[in-house]
Amino acid sequence: MAKKAPTNVKDLTKEPPRSPHERLGGFVILPRTIDKCRALLAGKNGEYKFNCGLDRMFFDFKGIDAEAFRKLAASGASDEEITDWVEENGEPKSEADIKFWSEEFERENYKNSDDPEDKEWLEKQNARLGLPKDGTLFDYLDADDEASFKK
Repeated sequence: MAKKAPTNVKDLTKEPPRSPHERLGGFVILPRTIDKCRALLAGKNGEYKFNCGLDRMFFDFKGIDAEAFRKLAASGASDEEITDWVEENGEPKSEADIKFWSEEFERENYKNSDDPEDKEWLEKQNARLGLPKDGTLFDYLDADDEASFKK
């Protein structure tokens, strides 16, 4: 029996994807990546991009292919099915590996970036949104999402 397209697609022209802090299977960013992928498939992604740099950091960490992920999402797979697939594919990761990576990623503020423009960009965005200069990328994304959909 073929699966149907997901019915839980967020319309990202009207609401933001889930917070980058939210986790599935212990992975930060995974719920947000799922939301952006499903929205793209439904033509409801607005300005949000699937397979952006943030998504690729997750895909690279786990060693999975964005196109294979997209095909799975297109099959109508649930969050739980996608999480199971992520856990079973790519590079095996222990709970400790996932926890460490997720916690480090959550604290990302480009302080150690090889490209000083990354840090400058984030500092400017944080200032624009009234966040601390050394605020995290995830905090910026949450605040930017909120500001974008504040009516």
